[in-house]
Amino acid sequence: MSDERTTASVAAINVSAGGVPKRSVPAAEVSAAGIVGDKHRNRYHGGRDRALVLYAREVIEALQGEGHPIAIGTVGENITVEGLDWSRVVPGAVLEVGEVRAQVTKYATPCKTIRHSFRDEDSTRIDQSLHPGWSRVCCRVLSEGRIAVGDAVVLRDP
Repeated sequence: MSDERTTASVAAINVSAGGVPKRSVPAAEVSAAGIVGDKHRNRYHGGRDRALVLYAREVIEALQGEGHPIAIGTVGENITVEGLDWSRVVPGAVLEVGEVRAQVTKYATPCKTIRHSFRDEDSTRIDQSLHPGWSRVCCRVLSEGRIAVGDAVVLRDP
């Protein structure tokens, strides 16, 4: 792992009773299973290697600039960060988010559930294989703890 570090912050913490949009909360506890109280409707979401889904505020804003009706939480991310070079958030990278440590396991595959966040309902706009650098990422929780909006986010390269 590289010694290079990048510091950013938590822009939003997003939860739902199942499905999208996820609504922002000021703080949350994170267990190995993810944000405590966040639920999933789809069996493909959650699990050890998908305990958390992260996305960048800057990517959301760029998509809005293209005319997509996306907003924080509408594509199912649990944690929205700001101030990171999103191109460096890749599988293997470790993020320190408040008290939590998480490792990026893979890029999140877009599904039809989030289609309303995109013009023409085409969620492939954030498919990593088609548009590198625009995808959300899935993470495994390495250490549990509390996170809050405004907490520092430190990225360690893989």
